[in-house]
Amino acid sequence: MEQIEFKRTPEERFANLPGYNFKDNYLQVNPGNLRMHYIDENRASDKIILMLHGEPSWSYLYRKMIPLFTEAGYRSIAPDLIGFGKSDKPLNREVFNYAIHIEWLVHFVQELQLTGINLICQDWGGLLGLRMAAENQNLFHSITTANTFLPTGDNKLPDAFYEWRSFSQNVKRLPIGKIIKNGCYKEISPETIKAYDAPFPDESYKEAARIFPALVPDSPNDPASEANKKAWEVYSNWNIPFLTAFSDQDPIMNRADLFFRRKIPGAKGQPHTTIKGGGHFLQEDCGEDLAKVCINWLNTIYK
Repeated sequence: MEQIEFKRTPEERFANLPGYNFKDNYLQVNPGNLRMHYIDENRASDKIILMLHGEPSWSYLYRKMIPLFTEAGYRSIAPDLIGFGKSDKPLNREVFNYAIHIEWLVHFVQELQLTGINLICQDWGGLLGLRMAAENQNLFHSITTANTFLPTGDNKLPDAFYEWRSFSQNVKRLPIGKIIKNGCYKEISPETIKAYDAPFPDESYKEAARIFPALVPDSPNDPASEANKKAWEVYSNWNIPFLTAFSDQDPIMNRADLFFRRKIPGAKGQPHTTIKGGGHFLQEDCGEDLAKVCINWLNTIYK
C-alpha cells in the first residue's frame, strides 16, 4: 500500500485532560507506516492486560481502570486505534475497512511482542479484538467482553444500531463528546466531554469515527462476514477463559452477553457479571467497578 495521507492532532489539544496523566508511547504500524499511540504502564509485569476501545472513544475511556490494574500487578496496555485519540488519522475514508484495522492491531501486538494477553474489549474494541484473538489464539490467555459483539450479518441488528448508523453517516458535524455523553448513563462533566473531543479539532480528523458504524457487518454478503464466521467456529471450540461483564443500561448491546455465554466453552462456569448503572460506555460510568470485576477474576486464573 502507498503512503496514507493523514493528520496528526496537535499535542496541545491534550493538555491538562482530567484524570489522564499517563506517559505517551508510540510505534509505527502497517499498512501505511502510521504512528499509533498507546498507554503502557507497569511494564515489569508479565501479566498483560490489553484494553481496546471502540467508537468514537480513545484510550481516555480506560483512565479510571488502568491505575487499579497496575496497583494489582498487571501490565496495562491501551492503544488508540488508528484514526482515534493520539494516533494518526487518515484523511481518506476509503482507506478504512474492517480488515485493515485488524492488520494494524496485529502489527501493534507483534511489535510489542505481546503474549499471554488478557483482552478487555468494548464496542468496536470487541469487533476487532475478538477477531484478532480467534486468528491468533496462541497469543491470548483470557478474554473479557463488555458491551460488544462479533456480528456475522446473519442476524438482524437492533433498531438502535441502525438509528445510530444513519445519524453518523448523515449528520453534518459528528459531535464526538456529545455522543459519548449520550452513551453514558451517568452525567459526565463538560471537561470530560471536552477530553473526548480533544483528538478531533475539526471534521477532517473524524473519517475513522464517521465510517466505523458503516463497517459493522449487517448482511451475509458483507466483506467481513466470512472472516467473522470463521472466528465463531474457533470460539465454539475454544476453552479460553471467557468472561462477560456487560452493563444494564445499554440499549444496543442489551442481552448480547447471553450469546457469548451459550456459545463459548470457555465461558461455562465463569462468574459473569452485570455492571449496574452503566450505559454503553460503562468504562466511563463504572470504570472502577469493571476493573475490580476483571481483577478478581484474573487473580483466580493466575492462582
